[in-house]
Amino acid sequence: MLAMSAILYPQKHPISAEEYLRMGEAGVFAPEARLELIEGEIVEMAPIGSPHAAAVTRLNELFVQRTAGRALVSPQNPVIVSDRSVPQPDLALLEPRADYYRQSHPKASDVYLVVEVADTTLAFDLGTKVPLYARCGITEAWVVDVNERMIHVFRDPGFAGYGTSFISRPGQSVTCIAVPEASLEVGELFSA
Repeated sequence: MLAMSAILYPQKHPISAEEYLRMGEAGVFAPEARLELIEGEIVEMAPIGSPHAAAVTRLNELFVQRTAGRALVSPQNPVIVSDRSVPQPDLALLEPRADYYRQSHPKASDVYLVVEVADTTLAFDLGTKVPLYARCGITEAWVVDVNERMIHVFRDPGFAGYGTSFISRPGQSVTCIAVPEASLEVGELFSA
């Protein structure tokens, strides 16, 4: 009689950040594909709706104006947060670097703030991406809820999650701890 294998097949093969980036460079993915690597799995990102795009554009404009010389504003670009995760936050504030990260994508240690904008992806952003950012040591994360017109703010990362969290609404201000110039009154995002 054949002995049963201790491992049942088929098994998923988690993809490393290095494999994922090589696949992208080799043209494995369609140019228009909107993908992220989250905990070793390639995840297709949701299509971008108008309210989502408007919030990203407005945040980008505000942060570029307010953080010049203090941080690089990186909209919807990859960040290597671990050896198995390469998310593309809607916006990241990065430590300035002379090469603008030409030699390599930023790593978690290069990130002052990540911002996710959610209209249809709030549960995924709060339940998957925010805990991932905390485990990987991202100092601060914001999730902009365009439907409820508020910002979920997360600080003090640890393996179990962020130690501090709160919500800011129109009429209230929120400031990035590492880059105080990245401050806004929540209503500025939804004023139009």
